[in-house]
Amino acid sequence: MSKPVRVRFAPSPTGYLHVGGARTALYNYLYAKQKGGQFILRIEDTDLERSTEESLRMQIADLQWLGLNWDEGVDPVTLESVGEYGPYRQSQRLDIYNKYVDQLLEKDLAYYDFRSDEDLEQIKSSGEKFTRIPRPQNLPTLQEARKRLAQGESAAVRFKVKGNKDHLIQDLVRGEVTFPEDMVGDFILMRSNGMPVYNFCCAIDDALMKISHVFRAEEHLSNTLRQKMILEALGFEAPEFGHLSLILGEDKQKLSKRHGATSCHQYNELGYLPQALLNFVALLGWSPGGDQEILTPVELIEKFSVERLQKAGAVFDQEKFKWMNAFHLRALPDDELWSLLEPRLQMAKIKVPNDKDFIHKSLAAFRPKMETLNDALELYLPLDDHSFTIHEDAKEVLNWPTSQKVFEVWKSLLEERGDKALTEEDFDLAVNQVKDQAEVKGKHLFMPIRVAIIGKPHGPELKTLIPLLHLKSLLKRVEMVLSHTQ
Repeated sequence: MSKPVRVRFAPSPTGYLHVGGARTALYNYLYAKQKGGQFILRIEDTDLERSTEESLRMQIADLQWLGLNWDEGVDPVTLESVGEYGPYRQSQRLDIYNKYVDQLLEKDLAYYDFRSDEDLEQIKSSGEKFTRIPRPQNLPTLQEARKRLAQGESAAVRFKVKGNKDHLIQDLVRGEVTFPEDMVGDFILMRSNGMPVYNFCCAIDDALMKISHVFRAEEHLSNTLRQKMILEALGFEAPEFGHLSLILGEDKQKLSKRHGATSCHQYNELGYLPQALLNFVALLGWSPGGDQEILTPVELIEKFSVERLQKAGAVFDQEKFKWMNAFHLRALPDDELWSLLEPRLQMAKIKVPNDKDFIHKSLAAFRPKMETLNDALELYLPLDDHSFTIHEDAKEVLNWPTSQKVFEVWKSLLEERGDKALTEEDFDLAVNQVKDQAEVKGKHLFMPIRVAIIGKPHGPELKTLIPLLHLKSLLKRVEMVLSHTQ
């Protein structure tokens, strides 16, 4: 009988969640949900200098924004552990790691190394090119080592590598991978300051938390040998591993900050949708088969398969991501899209009506022009009376001899309408009336009208804006313009 599926995402809280981390979390999440298993959030925070609670909260917020909710792990509010295999923060598991270090020391599978950093540095630079640190020739017995520690000396704990066997894994992405044991020397389990290292914590936690499958980045492949040796030495069964392809920038180098936005937080701020980011990163290293590229989170769960995970690196194409985001954005119902736009408009201090008719009309007009949520800011800004101003480049138009007449005729036509809003057809008719009554055409007609509506001679298509502007707004604006010509 196959064991229950239990997968984990184990970030280090040292900053916002990178898109590569988001993809790792996503693949683990999809596999768990498809197999009816558990998705665990474990926090690898033993690097005390770099790990912060602020970063932990930032990464939790990113995961929640993406909708990648975990079954066990750290509570998103209290940061307390929730689940029967906790604690889920490695910094709170030090007693557990000490227990298993002691077991390895007692079995003579590990030893205390009293060499200082200076000693090790001297060995590295002694003229010979060591691929690994050699084992000390005269190792103290465990009893002697503990006596020295009691006297105030400090020592790291190293794993004893025998170097006489190969370790084979059937990688779920890369197929059969063989690791010769002698490719590494005796490696550190516990630093001299008492903090355990990544590979030791990871191996112990995967075993004790009953992790069945580990999907992680290709760069962790080299860690697998050390983790397997630790697990075997302690009599634990290793999980199944799948090492995912790298995400590359458009220069085919590993995606990093030099390529622009790379964190989920940045894409959130730039106005991208979480479902679009999930859709896009899912396809960077996995294929659903066929030609379908637009996938909802539910479809991703339905279609995900380990067999279609790819070994080759995938390029993060920013333009394609924007195209995919636009597709997801335009598919949103009005109420959902407005709920995302409204806070951004408020943050930008853009004031527009909030009634259903305006929302429906404005979204119908602007939705096709939006690729990201932030695109709405420029689209809605001309509708805000409080933001209306006469721009510098309108001054030449204001000084044309015929402009005063255009403004006056436009104003009188608006006043004749009472309180009846203008449609696109009404606007076309009004422009023709201004043309006849002011006896102007071409730019001397259109530019002054544009200035009277948006405060500048160039900008968005007026036919789109006019039905969204209240007649009082149009009158208020032309009156302001007229005050600058008198």
